Amino acid sequence: MSNQKNTPQFKKLPDHISSGKYVAAMLLACALALPGFAEASALEQFKAFVTATKAAKGEFTQHLIANDAATKSGAKAPKISSGTFVFARPGQFIWIYQKPYEQTLQSDGTQVYIYDKDLNQVTTKKLGNALGSSPAAILFGSNDLEQNFVLKEDGAKDGLEWLLATPKAKDTTFDHIRIGLRNGVPEAMELTDSFGQTSALTFTKFEKNPSIATDQFKFVVPKGADVLSQ
Repeated sequence: MSNQKNTPQFKKLPDHISSGKYVAAMLLACALALPGFAEASALEQFKAFVTATKAAKGEFTQHLIANDAATKSGAKAPKISSGTFVFARPGQFIWIYQKPYEQTLQSDGTQVYIYDKDLNQVTTKKLGNALGSSPAAILFGSNDLEQNFVLKEDGAKDGLEWLLATPKAKDTTFDHIRIGLRNGVPEAMELTDSFGQTSALTFTKFEKNPSIATDQFKFVVPKGADVLSQ
């Protein structure tokens, strides 16, 4: 096992690794109904959810949708992936892709680890202030969302009340994030980057505030794995 800077001497990461990094900060929302939200706005529902949900786990399905330019150039049908997640605020999470490739995105609150099973390779980076105005901050960051995002109502569609979150920072790779809520919790997210590409996520089998072991988010490097630091 080696532990050194990421340089050209390492093997090139395949497309699905890059895609995993791209959505590493995406990540999570839920589908457990809370009472009393039938008439509440999306913003009211979301603020209540963030305040009440310290941890969660469940399953996700993700569709990566090409923008209009890519579609006109002959891009293939949307890529679909699925897996499981667990998180504990602030900054601890495990996001596991099970299909079509096995990959784990994990943070212990200090360090982020990206593990590709096929390559037996781990990429690490410091969490630091990375959550900031990233999609991850919405799901498992602190509760002070309006410090980094402009939040506003975005209407109703597909039985959900939608909230639009626009990063205040100018250097983020995401143009905006839409969060669809029903009965007080997010059931869907749509993340659109600065190139117009959208990643749409839906969440199922959500369990709010489950019992979580104190060492659950500690990452153990698999035997023989290469470790690349960023």
